[in-house]
Amino acid sequence: MRAAQIAELGGTPAVADVDPPEAGDRVHLDVLAVALNPLDLTIAGGRFYGGHAPLPYIPGSEAVARARDGRRVYVFGDGLSTARDGTLAQHATVSEDWLVPVEADVDDATAVALGIAGIIGWDAIECARAGPGDRVLVLGATGTAGSVAVQAATLRGAELVVAAGRDSNRLERARALGADATATLDDLGSAFGEAGPTVVIDALWGEPVAAASEIAARGARIVNFGQSAGPEATLKSATVRSKELELLGRSNFARTKEELHKSHADLLRRAAAGDLRVDFEKFGLEEIERAWNHQADGGKAVVVI
Repeated sequence: MRAAQIAELGGTPAVADVDPPEAGDRVHLDVLAVALNPLDLTIAGGRFYGGHAPLPYIPGSEAVARARDGRRVYVFGDGLSTARDGTLAQHATVSEDWLVPVEADVDDATAVALGIAGIIGWDAIECARAGPGDRVLVLGATGTAGSVAVQAATLRGAELVVAAGRDSNRLERARALGADATATLDDLGSAFGEAGPTVVIDALWGEPVAAASEIAARGARIVNFGQSAGPEATLKSATVRSKELELLGRSNFARTKEELHKSHADLLRRAAAGDLRVDFEKFGLEEIERAWNHQADGGKAVVVI
């Protein structure tokens, strides 16, 4: 079968002919579409805390696929690309327990684009208990997860939604998707005036979340799910204590199959109804190098098999 392979850490995947996987106790899948994510680049760079599959390995942490019994399913987890080969191939195998039904009337590429990134952005807003009266700051709103978080906050009736990032064009896109205002990472407070955010959705960590804690309102909820700006952040104890801030972590890896199914189904229903949009560019498997570089440059790549 044709598949993309990572030969060495830090390298770019290349297409190769490899033996198809043996299903064993797992379900054999015909892969339809695979979304690339910062997670895939982190794993391939040797920087993921969960490690990587033995080299050379097939990357790809998620997919929409067709099971042999005809079911269209979304798959994530089960050691894909961390303990064993991933999904960037014509075929893959996944345990039955990790098969999430795809029932909404959306195309394969959209369904997988709203997988890892969509679920975490959607769940972060729910974890933060965002709703009417809240002022929401989304750090990293120019990425897919941040974009979904912006739209989720708007759908939940937040009073003010501010998209923060460094790419001015993508910040304008966030405004088109529902953000009330935008801010640069160097001037987070400009959009809030004297009343700071009551919710901070953080895909960045590092200096941005530390700056956000300083302008946050008393009792604000900060939900972190990424570290694009750095693996460490220095938060002042006096700030956290005096404002009684809530610091919450969120990870797709900690979700059950049922939780993944609920969040993914919610996203796809919203997308099918036209209430939620996701931007991505489609590539073929033979274009994996272009797709990988597009993702690395801050875009969203979906590989259609």
